[in-house]
Amino acid sequence: MTEAVIVATARSPIGRAGKGSLVDSRPDDLTAQIVRAALDKVPELDPQEIDDLMLGCGLPGGEQGFNMARVVSVLLGYDHLPGTTITRYCSSSLQTTRMAMHAIKAGEGDVFISAGVEMVSRFAKGNSDSLPETQNPAFDEAQARTKQVAEEGAENWTDPREFDKLPDVYLPMGQTAENLARAKGISRDEMDDFGVRSQNLAEKAIANGFWSREITPVTTPSGTVADTDDGPRAGVTKEGVSGLKPVFRPDGRVTAANACPLNDGAAAVVVMSDKKAKQLGLTPLARIVSTGVSALSPEIMGLGPVEASQQALGRAGMSAGDMDLVEINEAFAAQVIPSYQELGIPLERLNVNGGAIAVGHPFGMTGARITTTLINSLQFHDKQFGLETMCVGGGQGMAMVLERLS
Repeated sequence: MTEAVIVATARSPIGRAGKGSLVDSRPDDLTAQIVRAALDKVPELDPQEIDDLMLGCGLPGGEQGFNMARVVSVLLGYDHLPGTTITRYCSSSLQTTRMAMHAIKAGEGDVFISAGVEMVSRFAKGNSDSLPETQNPAFDEAQARTKQVAEEGAENWTDPREFDKLPDVYLPMGQTAENLARAKGISRDEMDDFGVRSQNLAEKAIANGFWSREITPVTTPSGTVADTDDGPRAGVTKEGVSGLKPVFRPDGRVTAANACPLNDGAAAVVVMSDKKAKQLGLTPLARIVSTGVSALSPEIMGLGPVEASQQALGRAGMSAGDMDLVEINEAFAAQVIPSYQELGIPLERLNVNGGAIAVGHPFGMTGARITTTLINSLQFHDKQFGLETMCVGGGQGMAMVLERLS
């Protein structure tokens, strides 16, 4: 059977939303820079041979609207290149890679660009009075519960489905993290330890040159060049974060130190059939072994990586113990901790260069960014198999198994 392989990756630095290094960049312009950077790594490829550009975006709209993928194709001068913009929230650009793999295995193309972008800084501005109400009123009761819990706290939270009530499909991610911390007994102390770990490992990885290997410098409209992630902080300690106040509930456990920030960024992956790569004389970076996608109650969205990873591993005929390295997106320490524990992943193989708590989580970018990071990490640490997985807004999970080839 034809295999889907990755021949090039590129990613921008990750900026802090609203105040960081990419704040004045448009999402379509930034994506075009990054797609160009990925394609520049494959000079053997004639752009006329690209079958489709598939762009993941968590919240398309405003500057991220108008089928942004097609906008990017035209910005690049590729009038011939179709484009589609896909949302699966946090796993949007893992979904586009999955779609590329499926098309290749179905014999419906040989070359695809899987990209992802999110520019939280550039979201359409407005307030509750000026924007139309678009959420389904069937969830009004669930949202009222969410508001009450957020205001009053919930020491003994229980999933509303246990009482035949609809869960809140629009539940803010911070509330799901609090629910999961309660449901799984994850303490504030454990969450802070994990947040400090992420920052400390990212600091170490900056020093040893790991992150610079995968970041493509980008030029912003102001003429400045951004070439490093805004997020990682040097010298973070447990003592330094222990006094931070909860963000989402008065009795909460989630703080700015054990959760990802809001971010801007873009990433791109060039996916080919193994036959096309061979024809062009390319040595692929990695093979896409398998993928998985799952769903669960939105109220405990953070456990999404568990079933999705089990699916992907099962389809690969492998187990968590076969994975040399694992990247679980660090939306919140509250969800990474029970996920890696239930999957049986040794901590020493998990997010070994730090994760999104330190480097950031631009929703639509994250799937392609973690793919880039996982391949970089497998090369840097001379390992073969890796698992990428994440929780997804609305109560989902997604995962992919990769095999390093070069």
